[in-house]
Amino acid sequence: MRHVFTLEYWVDDGWYVGRLREAPGVFSQGATLEELETNIQDAYDLVLSDDGAGMIPPGTQSKQIEVEV
Repeated sequence: MRHVFTLEYWVDDGWYVGRLREAPGVFSQGATLEELETNIQDAYDLVLSDDGAGMIPPGTQSKQIEVEV
């Protein structure tokens, strides 16, 4: 399945750096815009395939809260 995302990108010290607006936490960089697009796909794939092991400290708890928007 294919889905359209918004790639927000900028140039920082000669590197193209970007993120997917609709997928928080998916960031990458590349020497060219094309390389950034390839790398952002890889980053997205890694986020989807990661079960979170090793990313959250042991004993971490969670709860749902309401936030005024």
